[in-house]
Amino acid sequence: MATVVELTSYPVKGCAGVPVSEALLSEAGLPHDRSFMVIGADGVCRTQRRDPRLAVIRPAIDGHRLTLSAPGAGEVAIDIDTTSARREVKVFHTPYLGIDQGEDAAAWLSRTLGAPSRLVRVPPEHDRVTEGWIPGTCGYADSGAVHLLSRASLDGLNRRIAGAGGQAVPMSRFRPSIVIGGWDEPHREDRIRRVAIGGAELGFAKFTDRCAVTTVDQDEGVKAGPEPLRTLAGYRRGPDGGSPLFGCQFSVTRAGKLAVGDEVAVVEWDAPPGE
Repeated sequence: MATVVELTSYPVKGCAGVPVSEALLSEAGLPHDRSFMVIGADGVCRTQRRDPRLAVIRPAIDGHRLTLSAPGAGEVAIDIDTTSARREVKVFHTPYLGIDQGEDAAAWLSRTLGAPSRLVRVPPEHDRVTEGWIPGTCGYADSGAVHLLSRASLDGLNRRIAGAGGQAVPMSRFRPSIVIGGWDEPHREDRIRRVAIGGAELGFAKFTDRCAVTTVDQDEGVKAGPEPLRTLAGYRRGPDGGSPLFGCQFSVTRAGKLAVGDEVAVVEWDAPPGE
């Protein structure tokens, strides 16, 4: 039987995840997921592609209070602002609106990252529509509300890496929202089209393109070599020969409570190859 073995929210895009044992999944994902974002002076999101030190910034939310901390940098705590003036921000080339979270957060992030930075939050009226087989919504995530991955897929990847003389990579390199255990077959999640977990239901949106973020050591906040991209590129390229694919993005079609240990009940599968 397939079950949920990990649930992780990422309140600040690019920063460390917050493991949870249970949560209410909304249409935008796990609580607070990518509801905050670090931006540069140009308003464009900072990501681990260029700022790997983001990985060691740990967010914690208690009611309306957000605390950010990092090794050697201490911490900063702010009251979350949901009412101030909106400003234009960009997730890569796509414009959205954000609410600036003030000078204390900006000064701390600028020191910690070594570059001018500010923190913004999605406004309450944020109504982004995400693309995919089943469209949905999310905060400042790259492409969708839920990133789902199985332990079997990671185990299969690590066997290939080890076979080539490399070191296994941890699940954290892929920053999934939901990790599934209990399957033996790698990439079985690729065939899910609709799934019920706990009180929630998810619909397949798209496969997850993998980028240089997967080469960042999430504990140290530094780039750590060519894996897993080197191995993924050898057997998981997309049909157009583009970025390697690993894991899937899902839209939330029914909000509900999730918990570690919940059964993963696939409602609709895609036909396997050859059928």
